[in-house]
Amino acid sequence: MADDDAAPETEPDAAETGSPAAPPHDDDRPLQHDDRRPPRWVPRVLVMGAAAVFAAVWVWGAIQQLNTLFVYLLIAGFVALALEPVVVWLVRHGWRRGVAAAAAFFGSVLLGIGILALFGNLFIQQLIQLVGTLPDVYVAAQERLQANLDVELPSSDDLLQQLVEEYGSDVASGTLAVGTTVVGFVFAALTIGLVTYYLMAAGPQFRAAVCRWLSPDRQTEVLRMWEITQVKVSDFISSRVVLAALSAAFTAVFLIILGTPYALPLALFTGLVSQFIPTIGTYIGGALPVAVALTSQGVPQALAVLAFIIAYQQLENLYFSPKISARALEMNPAVSFVVVLAFGAVFGALGAFLALPVAATIQAIANTYLTRHELVDSDMLRDPDRQPPKGSRRSRNLHAAREAARTVAERRADGVE
Repeated sequence: MADDDAAPETEPDAAETGSPAAPPHDDDRPLQHDDRRPPRWVPRVLVMGAAAVFAAVWVWGAIQQLNTLFVYLLIAGFVALALEPVVVWLVRHGWRRGVAAAAAFFGSVLLGIGILALFGNLFIQQLIQLVGTLPDVYVAAQERLQANLDVELPSSDDLLQQLVEEYGSDVASGTLAVGTTVVGFVFAALTIGLVTYYLMAAGPQFRAAVCRWLSPDRQTEVLRMWEITQVKVSDFISSRVVLAALSAAFTAVFLIILGTPYALPLALFTGLVSQFIPTIGTYIGGALPVAVALTSQGVPQALAVLAFIIAYQQLENLYFSPKISARALEMNPAVSFVVVLAFGAVFGALGAFLALPVAATIQAIANTYLTRHELVDSDMLRDPDRQPPKGSRRSRNLHAAREAARTVAERRADGVE
């Protein structure tokens, strides 16, 4: 009985006995991968990759389809930011937020309609006359170039025939699509107007709805960036609109006094182009009035218009722009020009129009969050001082000061105080 209850004896370990370990059985060996068949995870990866590609294509197509809607929302956002100071001013004077937003929005719309009612009829008449006289202007320019510079331009009939052959189908299709364009314009105006009003009427509630999804630290940063964007966009657009209005008004008065035809459309073109196209906008805006004065009046009137454009640009740079744009962010002309070209190439005319406020906002945020350091003392960071004429009193004093400084440095180097 004792032998039955005793535990079975275990075989001695191979390490204890010193005998070599027995080889493992075939059933205990790990299964080796068959090179003739792909791993089991390959089909799964292929399916997931194909699904990711199709999802990316679908998302990209959806973004392309919603591109117009994104543009409408961007315009509405900028308009709401530009009108926000008016809404805030009305709220501080006891107006309710919704009523203040409606007053600011519809007030700006009525102001635009009033301006169009006052000058729209005359503007359209002069614009039609200007378009109707373009062939005569071309013939006059052709004769002047032929007589003065011996440059022969193609005749207007040949040019018109070439334009019809190249763009006739496009013009015909565009004419058929006028009704669709008008409907699309009305839809775009209503969409932008409604979104703009709701953004202005919501105001703090909209910002609170966004901030509820963020931590307190993130809320502070987002609200700070929101405030910077609002201030810069509002100041930038307001200053540009005022400067464009002043430029158009002064140009229109001068052209009317000079007797140049189509004064209003030319002045409006000059004001808008000179303010919303940086660096070269002034020259582009002033080139058309000069050309019209040259072809319709003569060389003296064209020179007078050119002199006025240059003189007004100096007046604007020295007086109007510093006063009106005191709070607006100034950008380097080269940077702003490149930004307008880039946005125009990607987003078209609307992108070129919105390029400057977007760039101003980005630069303001960068100036707020990026650390700036003190500059080192280097001649590469400043222009050299203008040397006075040799033999003058200032030149002699400067030479004496340099000699004295050199003498002091030499005495200190020799240990003489």
